Order: sequence, then C-alpha cells, then structure tokens
Amino acid sequence: MKTDNASTKNNENTGAITSGNTNNITSGNANSITSGNTNDITSGNANSITSGNANSITSGNANSITAIILAAGKNKRMKSKIPKALHKIGGKPMIGMVRDAAVKAGVGRIVVVVGFGAEHIKNYLGDSVEYAHQREQLGTGHALLTGLDYLYETANSGGAFGDRVLALYGDMPLVSAESLKSLIERNRENGEHGTTVYADLADSYGFGRIVRDAGGGLLKIVEQKDATPEEALITEYNVGVYCFEAEAARAALGRLRIDNAQGEMYLTDVFAELIAAGRRVGLHEIADPSECLGANDRAGLAEINRVVRMKKCMELMLESGVTIVDPASTYIDQDVAIGMDTTIFPGCFLESGTVIGENCEIGPGAKIRNTRIGDGVHVQYSVLTDATVGDNVSIGPYAQLRPGAAIGSRTKIGDFVEIKNANIGEKVSISHLAYIGDADVGSNVNIGCGVITCNYDGKLKYRTTIGKNSFIGSNTNLIAPVTVADNAYVASGSTITDDVPEDALAIARSRQVNKEHWVSRKGFRRD
Repeated sequence: MKTDNASTKNNENTGAITSGNTNNITSGNANSITSGNTNDITSGNANSITSGNANSITSGNANSITAIILAAGKNKRMKSKIPKALHKIGGKPMIGMVRDAAVKAGVGRIVVVVGFGAEHIKNYLGDSVEYAHQREQLGTGHALLTGLDYLYETANSGGAFGDRVLALYGDMPLVSAESLKSLIERNRENGEHGTTVYADLADSYGFGRIVRDAGGGLLKIVEQKDATPEEALITEYNVGVYCFEAEAARAALGRLRIDNAQGEMYLTDVFAELIAAGRRVGLHEIADPSECLGANDRAGLAEINRVVRMKKCMELMLESGVTIVDPASTYIDQDVAIGMDTTIFPGCFLESGTVIGENCEIGPGAKIRNTRIGDGVHVQYSVLTDATVGDNVSIGPYAQLRPGAAIGSRTKIGDFVEIKNANIGEKVSISHLAYIGDADVGSNVNIGCGVITCNYDGKLKYRTTIGKNSFIGSNTNLIAPVTVADNAYVASGSTITDDVPEDALAIARSRQVNKEHWVSRKGFRRD
C-alpha cells in the first residue's frame, strides 16, 4: 500500500509509536503484530490467543487490535434467503475469508455484528468469534456503533480490548492480511483516529468518493447516491476497510444523523465528524485494487469467484508444477492441493477438501469433492464425493464414488460403476455397470458387468464381503448380508443368498429348459 499524509485540524499525534518504543508494531517484540505466532488459536476458541502473547484479549494491552466485522445486512440485492456473507468464494463463505485475514493480521479479538440470518452466521463461525446483534438494520454506521457498544459493555465484565479497532465488511473477502497489517501500522504510526483505505480506478461507480481538502487530505467521503455530478467524476473511491481509535469512533458515531438518500446511518460519515471534532484522519491506498471487490449481488459474486479461481490456477501452475489445460474452464476451490506433474483437463470441478497426488490425469469433466487421491490416478467424466483413492487407479468414464468409498491401488473402476460406503482392495477390476454398496472387497477380485450388492431390505442396510482372488460373474445379485470367501467363484446370472465357501463355485440359477416348436404353436413367429 501507498500512504497519504494525514489530514487533521491539529498537529497532536497522541497515538504515534516512535522507534525504540517497546510497543512498536514492527519491532518483532512480544507486542508486535507480526511477532511470534499470533494466529495460533488454542482450545478451539478463536478468542483465546496462545499464552505469552502480550496482545491477548485479556491482557488489557493498549496496542492490541480488535476487528469488528459487519454482517447484519438484509441481502436484498443478492435475492437470497442465505445471508450475503455466507455465500461462497472458491468453496469458502466470504465471512470466513474475512475472519481468517483478520486472524492472520494479528487481531486479538473478533466481533461479528449480526442481524438478518444471524443464526446461520453463528452456526458457521461458531465460537471462533463473538457476536453483537443489530436489532434494527439502520445502516453501516449503526452496525459499527453496535459492535463498539458491545465491546464497551463486555469490558465491564472482563472483556478487555485495545485502543484500536478494524472495521471490515463480511462481503469483502479478498482483503489480505498484509493489507490489514499495513493499515494498522499506518494508523498507529501517524496517530490517526480514523484511517480509511482507498483505491484509484477509472470505473468507481457504486463506491463512495474520496473528497480531498485543499491540502490533499481527506475532507469527506460521499456515497454514490449522494454525490454531486462533480463528485461523481472523482476516481478515488472508498474501499470499505477502516482502522479507528475506538473511543473517538464511538463518540463520532453517536453524533451521526440519518439525513441521506438511503435513510441510513453511513459509516463513512464518521470521518467528517472526526474532522469536525479536530481529530486526526488519514487515507491509505491499497496496493492491489482487486482486493476491493465486494459481492453486492450475484454478478459481483461471480466476478470475485472468477478472480479467486484464476489466482488459484496460477498458484498451482507456477508454484506446484500442475498443468491446467484451460484455466478459464477449470474450477478449483481455495483449499484444494494438487501434486507435481498432474494434469487437469477442462470442465473439472475440484471442490473443498480435495487432495490429489502427483502424475495424475484428472478430467475432462470430473467433479471431485472432499476426496483424497493418490499418485498416478486417472479420472474421466466421473463424480467422487467423500472418498479415498489409492495409487495408479483408473476411474471412469461415468463412474460415481459416493461417501465412504475407499479404493485400493492399481484398481479399475470402469464406466457406469457406482461405489458407496465400500472398501475395495488392490488390483480389483470392476469394469462396467455395477453397484457395490456397503461392501468389503479383497484384493485381486474380478467383478463382472451387472453385479449388484443388494444391501437394503427396505428398512435396514447390510454388508457384503467378497474375499481376495474371487471371481463374481456378470449379472450376479449378492443378497446381503452375505460372504463370498477367498478364491471362490460365482457363476454369471446367480442370485446369491447364502455364504460361498473358499475354493467353491456357486451357481444359483434355474436350469435351462428348451421347449421345441413352442413359438410356432403359440403363433409368435415374426417372419
């Protein structure tokens, strides 16, 4: 980020941190926001930072940072029953990305302001954050005031917080931890009571404009709907990421009025109030404008997903040695890991929780979710969900691995084969048109075309066991619970209801009877 000189009505720098000060934010000491392992969270509680960190929320250290994430909006433009902040980018809800960036930036405490769909947000974030409820959605300024009031109320019961707060939007998922750290550092070093992040782009429609004073400092922020024609031509726009001195921001927010086109309390108006009160404010230019993207509607959501998807593809190609034939038609979630020399063909959807090994060929047309795949695996036009796949396995085309499918190495799962909740051993061949569900299959087994494990009696599910080196002929029905022992054979067309012992051949079909001249007698000839 680049920085601008602060705008102020006095020269007092009450919050500046001088070099040599033991609380210097970049010093690397115990109070530094970049020191140690400030992002480690203990006991599954995101409000508890590892012991020994002087920025702990219970330390009362004036240099600790609290993040307030605003996520109470009614989501009108998204036209969804799901809170906007829970819509996913690259497989992860936006508010989760914002929270993670705040944690990585070194904040000690995170408060999420909720309103519409509060229970959904709480179900997702759980105990990793605290919650302040905005009973009426009266605008972003009111939302931030709700969060600040919560901090002061909980301070009376031991909920200590520092003198600075980050204000973030839950639907701006691309803002990086590095940008937040830079903003915090700027705010502290210049002793600013309010600092806003801005960008300079030719197309700033929809964003609040940065209006400067004669000295080049911040005069005010004007929202798009309230901008004059001259103000609408300004290309510097407000990003929506802020750092405030908590007490000053709370006092200024308390003076805001609702007298604008939206009929809301704008958070951005707090800067004019700070300036009027003689407080120091500043501007901070973001280094990468793509971080400013927010999802106000479905079109914005799609654009952010495109940016994240292309970034993920570039990361895999340049850093992991993965070949992606056509990144524009490949969809890979943020947390997917892929090994070296693997090729991803067009039309693949690789979703959250998926890990793929080296030297694989995935696609075209594969959809893989939360599945671990070994090395040297080939997958074509198939769907894999909550499964595990060993090395040198061939899957598809048109196969489906459902949850609980575990495929051993050097196995073939062919076209129109469905595997569910089944353990398939090594060197097994299931080449086509079979359903293997709730089963345990040993190594070196051949399962012919049309084999079905009949696992459900209409009420309960039962397991089928097939021993190693066995052969299951085509069009066999295995009525579970049933066991086919090692080295056994089942004749094609059989319906097996009893266990088959080792080294035996099971034939479970009626003998063929040929009735001579039956067709002519019945008058069924077709010639």
